[in-house]
Amino acid sequence: MPHPSVQTSQSTERRPRPPTRPHLITSDAEAVASAQALAARLVDGASRRDRERLLPWEEIEWFTASGLGGITVPRAFGGADVSHDTVAQVFAILAAADASVAQIPQNQFGVLALVREAASPAQQARLYADILAGHRIGNAGPERHGRAITHVTTQLAHGPHGLVLSGQRYYSTGAIFAHWIPTRAVDASGRPVLAFVRRDGPGVEVVDDWQGFGQTTTASGTVRFDAAPVDPDVLIDLSPLAGRPGLAGPRSQHIQAAIDAGIAAGAVDAALDFVRTKTRAWPFTVASATEDPYIIGEIGRLEIDLHAAQEVLARAGRVLDRIAPVTAESSAEASVAVAEAKILTTEIALEAAERLTELAGSSSTREAYNLGRYWRDARVHTLHDPVRWKYHLLGNYTLNGALPPRHQWN
Repeated sequence: MPHPSVQTSQSTERRPRPPTRPHLITSDAEAVASAQALAARLVDGASRRDRERLLPWEEIEWFTASGLGGITVPRAFGGADVSHDTVAQVFAILAAADASVAQIPQNQFGVLALVREAASPAQQARLYADILAGHRIGNAGPERHGRAITHVTTQLAHGPHGLVLSGQRYYSTGAIFAHWIPTRAVDASGRPVLAFVRRDGPGVEVVDDWQGFGQTTTASGTVRFDAAPVDPDVLIDLSPLAGRPGLAGPRSQHIQAAIDAGIAAGAVDAALDFVRTKTRAWPFTVASATEDPYIIGEIGRLEIDLHAAQEVLARAGRVLDRIAPVTAESSAEASVAVAEAKILTTEIALEAAERLTELAGSSSTREAYNLGRYWRDARVHTLHDPVRWKYHLLGNYTLNGALPPRHQWN
């Protein structure tokens, strides 16, 4: 078997299946139940997929077929438009079972949040209909040019037969499994746009060169556009967003925090199971590891920290749900609430994943158990955006009344 960093012909040549209409979820309760049912299927093979870096092609088809990909589509367009708290619960449930599978659709939800805020009604109707018909949206992530992560040189231009896109993007989670790959670009006048390109269209290359030591099967690799045709009907002008407050950033960050909460919950569950079934008691102390007072105390502390993070995550969802209208102040309130959740879920994900092996004992480090994947996933996913800036955001807002900058990481 090749090393995970080695590109294989299977991973670069395989394409997603044509879309088929998924189940239509109609309520929050059904969304949570569907996530629980899917998580039960995901958990069995999660360790093997991580260890052997088996991309979850079939598992992503399960996700799409479940209807979970369309739960944020507004009711006016045929979706369930579930609450933000429900979205967070769905992602946390999936991440507890397999954090890589949970991360893959996060960009679809982020793009749909942008569609809600920036697309025309006709564009919304088109894209929402595609999602409810089983189309998946991937991601063409940031560039590596310049010092700022927001720097964009990917160019939209007029080709012989219409608009085309050229550029190279990285950290493109979900692109390899997608039907649509949207990316931020600039047009000939320098205007920022969101351009949609078909995954199977000419001039599109998705390279599975992701080499992270965690979140190993997200296939967050490279996308290259070489005069790739752009659908002009769903070309979204992003320039109005610069001067208008919105919730796309907090919505995206809320999902990131939910994934971290799920990793933490998975690590705590793994620790409980191992201590109950495999960990041996320290000699000359107690008869069973489950009677060790120090293990008991540490488990209690982890539970408290996990529940605190989960509750602040849920509170952030409730803040997002009640904001109307969206103003500079209410958008800032949402960013602050989500930042608080992101801080706590980051901390508990790393802490629970670290404590897992300490509480379970030396035998838990055997490769056969692969329990190290929880820490690797937590460490990699929590680097998505620096939590140190969340502390600064909160302190500056609390002390100086400074509204957080508006972008997709806030």
